[in-house]
Amino acid sequence: MSTPTSTRTRSGVHPAWIVAGVTLAALVAAAAFRSSTGVLMEPIESEMGWSRTTTSGAVSLNLVVYGLVAPFAAAMMERFGIRRVVTAALVLVGLASAATTVMTSPWQLWLLWGGVIGIGTGCMALVFGAIVANRWFVARRGLITGVFSAANATGQLVFLPAIAWTATHQGWRWAAMIVAGLSLLVAVLVALFLVDRPSDRGLAPYGVAEGYAVEPAEDTTADRTNPAVLAVRVLLQSSRRWTFWALLLTFAVCGWSTNGLIQTHFVPAAHDHGMPATTAAGLLALVGVFDVAGTIASGWLTDRIDARILLVVYYAFRGLSLLAIDAVLAPHVEPGMWIFIVFYGLDWVATVPPTVALCRQHFGIERSGIVFGWVFASHMVGAGIGASIAGWVRTSTGSYSAAWLSAAILCFVAAAMCLTIPRRGPQEAAA
Repeated sequence: MSTPTSTRTRSGVHPAWIVAGVTLAALVAAAAFRSSTGVLMEPIESEMGWSRTTTSGAVSLNLVVYGLVAPFAAAMMERFGIRRVVTAALVLVGLASAATTVMTSPWQLWLLWGGVIGIGTGCMALVFGAIVANRWFVARRGLITGVFSAANATGQLVFLPAIAWTATHQGWRWAAMIVAGLSLLVAVLVALFLVDRPSDRGLAPYGVAEGYAVEPAEDTTADRTNPAVLAVRVLLQSSRRWTFWALLLTFAVCGWSTNGLIQTHFVPAAHDHGMPATTAAGLLALVGVFDVAGTIASGWLTDRIDARILLVVYYAFRGLSLLAIDAVLAPHVEPGMWIFIVFYGLDWVATVPPTVALCRQHFGIERSGIVFGWVFASHMVGAGIGASIAGWVRTSTGSYSAAWLSAAILCFVAAAMCLTIPRRGPQEAAA
């Protein structure tokens, strides 16, 4: 393997920024694919005569597959390369989305939405961005991770209105074809411009020339291990250390308190208090706006502050906000609700950059992507459990109060658990 000898191209721009731009495009597109299912559910139900149970079941399957495929996708990226895996995933999503336009039975919806698109988008989950940031950046790595993490909200903000308008005025099949065309277009960009490692171009990661320390890396020669075996092997090796379990459990709480609780139940909970569903949905969309700013800021802070301390602050303040939500829910939007929306939006996925940083510090650059894949899988499992329990609480008691309280307690426990993570990992000690 050749030794990296340069940090910039002749144009003076480090190729890391080109790779980051292509990665961001793929992440934004993947978020648009996943969010489009919520827009297309009702039109499909109206035309096909299928129940909400059928369509929501396909979406639930998509969420589970999306989360569980992440560690195996990371292993495939190590085995076959990032560009090949992401290009194939985008083509898979495009073909599956196009195929939905000719489906006639519910099982086809479950197969295409739940299975195939779940696998495709799972290969472009936050794990993808974490691997690119770890390989290509030394300076501003946390900031780049924050930008990648914000792509989920960006995808919804940029493409969801267009998909919704098309579904309303032109029909859901045209909207599905927009998703198909977008995925195939981004697949071409990835195939042309995404490079697996800086060393593939004889380069050093961004920031090396500025004197930033580089963590010792493992041998980057192609690992011929079966990706599924590699993913399980990393799980077994990592599970011997408390840091892994602390990250796994706290990120499950993150999923429980965001995607599972607020994203799923905020609108019906607000409606319980007399707020129109359209108003509540608009407030939830604003959460996504502040999510972008909060996650990028978290990435910037991760470059400068102990990641453990950031997580303690994020989880503690999220717990406090959940204790206050019952007091701010009302028929109309009161000042307290605005404070909740701004704060919760800033804190929505701010946990991602410091969690990624801790995976890298404690498990090394080359395996941190797979480790974070398992941690991210726990996030989606936690989201599923949180959504189900909150629904059960509402059905049993007629109120979400116990759901808010239990989630707040879990956030406080997660904050305390972050303090048990060692300050320095083996990778840092060896540097």
